Amino acid sequence: MKNKTIKVDYLARVEGEGALYIKIKGGEVADIKLKIFEPPRFFEAFLRGRSYSDAPDITARICGICPVAYQMAAVHAIEQAFGVRVTGQLRELRRLLYCGEWIESHVLHLYMLHAPDFLGYQDVVQMAKDHPQAVKNALRMKKIGNEIMRVIGGREIHPINVKVGGFYRVPEKKELLDMVDDIKWARDAAVDTVKFVSKLDFPDFHQDYESVSLVHPDEYPFNEGRIVSSKGIDILPEEYDFNFTEEHVEHSNALHSKVRQRGNYLVGPVARYNLNYDKLTPLCKQAAKDAGMGKTCDNLFKSITIRGIETIYACEEALRIIAQYEKPEVPAISYKVREATGYAATEAPRGLIYHRYRIDNNGLIEDAKIVPPTSQNQKTIENDLRNFIPAHINLPEAELVWKCEQAVRNYDPCISCATHFLTLHVERE
Repeated sequence: MKNKTIKVDYLARVEGEGALYIKIKGGEVADIKLKIFEPPRFFEAFLRGRSYSDAPDITARICGICPVAYQMAAVHAIEQAFGVRVTGQLRELRRLLYCGEWIESHVLHLYMLHAPDFLGYQDVVQMAKDHPQAVKNALRMKKIGNEIMRVIGGREIHPINVKVGGFYRVPEKKELLDMVDDIKWARDAAVDTVKFVSKLDFPDFHQDYESVSLVHPDEYPFNEGRIVSSKGIDILPEEYDFNFTEEHVEHSNALHSKVRQRGNYLVGPVARYNLNYDKLTPLCKQAAKDAGMGKTCDNLFKSITIRGIETIYACEEALRIIAQYEKPEVPAISYKVREATGYAATEAPRGLIYHRYRIDNNGLIEDAKIVPPTSQNQKTIENDLRNFIPAHINLPEAELVWKCEQAVRNYDPCISCATHFLTLHVERE
């Protein structure tokens, strides 16, 4: 095979700064590296020495797309440290805030970042020329998700209304009822979205993933539950460090996570679906059935369909919460600060987030650990590419590059939640 190097300097539709290096030697994949070169952001270091009460607002700045999951993981971990249990309407409002984030994030990735791959467009602007109504619907759905976040979280991006013990302010019933008609429209639009994406051409690519997600006995997981895997893990969040570990690899500024003594694993919509299908609503299950989906999925290219199904769920859950909402007497419950270590895991749209905080008796954070979804998926992304490329290795370079980028975007990688380009470098020998 003729030696050749392909370099794509800018690939939009990936959040953050990274590169992909693929070396092909003698017609076989010799090396793959998902290179994350964006500088470290030091959020864990920023938290040290700060008051526990600063953590929700600081961690919300980690991501502009899924700030709620980071913020809520911090709040839950600190509440666990202080022995606080938020229940009733306050807990329901937190789930409603998650619904807003899931809707806006899933729709963003589904239509703006991933659908153009399947339809052969460079971006959603080009896609809008042939599918104007689909893009208009997507923009309206995303706006509805943002509105839920504004009403509950105080603003659409980096919410400021969440605190340890509850909220600074809780909404009036009318504020929630005013959103009902729009959320019903979004639910119906999400059903149409699943139909739309189910007709896409999915590569025949199946892998034996170890799915990892929260599992709750009564509900599809947002912010509470045990950490469960499809290969036998079933633990509380405080046992995370005994079952998972992180390692530094030279080509990435983000740590690689793995199951101790085993290796790579999968978090995100597909993992959640595989472990929580029975908690989906009848409408979600019908949409999945109509889309040709079973109770589990081992083809990450179909993650776009599952994001649509989870969008339906988020809309239905939002409507359920609003229908039964009664304004709480107080916006937050009281608690006593104490020296302790707290642990929590939540489900960002992209997958499991783990937080751990050690707090002294003055309420100052002595140590913090934050494990984001993309860090946990890095090894699996590389493994997918290693197994995916051989069937396409003789494609023209441009087509191979396109397919590799698409495979990476299956994960909606949130490399830094800041800029959005990825350099792909393929070296053939």
